[in-house]
Amino acid sequence: MVKERLFTDMMNRQVEISFPPKNIISVVPSQTELLYDLGLDEEVTGITKFCIHPKRWFESKVRIGGTKKLNRTRILKLNPDLIIANKEENTKEDIEYLASRFPVWISDIRTIEDGLKMIRAVGELTGKANAGMVLATKIRNNFSLLNKTAKPKRVAYFIWRNPWMTVGNDTFIHDVISKTGWQNVYSDKPRYPETSLDELKNLNPEVIFLSSEPYPFKAKHIAELKKELPLAKILLVDGEMFSWYGSRMELAASYLTSIANQL
Repeated sequence: MVKERLFTDMMNRQVEISFPPKNIISVVPSQTELLYDLGLDEEVTGITKFCIHPKRWFESKVRIGGTKKLNRTRILKLNPDLIIANKEENTKEDIEYLASRFPVWISDIRTIEDGLKMIRAVGELTGKANAGMVLATKIRNNFSLLNKTAKPKRVAYFIWRNPWMTVGNDTFIHDVISKTGWQNVYSDKPRYPETSLDELKNLNPEVIFLSSEPYPFKAKHIAELKKELPLAKILLVDGEMFSWYGSRMELAASYLTSIANQL
């Protein structure tokens, strides 16, 4: 039986939805994958063009634009009874427009703990509370078994080139780095600061991570940085393991352990 229920999102907004929701749109890739792993195959009708996991959904669900530029017309046609969004990944203008027409639940993720809270909340929101609780518990256990490096490595993590962009102290990626025992050399900066190769050389990190997303770093970029910091260990890393805060976190701890072993 469908009935109206009131939920509080991670922005402390009150969101009233028809519970359980039967027509869900996700506008965030990591949260789309979470909805799949919670067992909401039939309920999810629309996803973004960046929601590549699972592949079956990417090939079959209606695509409603990109995270920063949603196709409002397609969303209106789908007439969802719930949209699941994120403060950082979606634009304020899109969300305000959609929230004036549909129930929009917004996450705000800056730490692993926030991610676990989101997983449990989305489980409750979609009628999959037990599945959300089980998944969050598995992830917490996996990270509790993560062995921190005996000697902390000073690392820089890059998400963009030209301009070079890294991660500051109030980001999910920074929290993941810290949980592994590494030290972010840009921890004195907020959000996603621009930097330069001169500044990087002055900071002199022992390790440099080049993420696979959003900028697709390749081997040629390792060579470029090696000219500037010949003693640094430079690795291409899977950006999803560092930045996807949904069910992908279940795989992240073992991946981080494998990276630590390489160092």
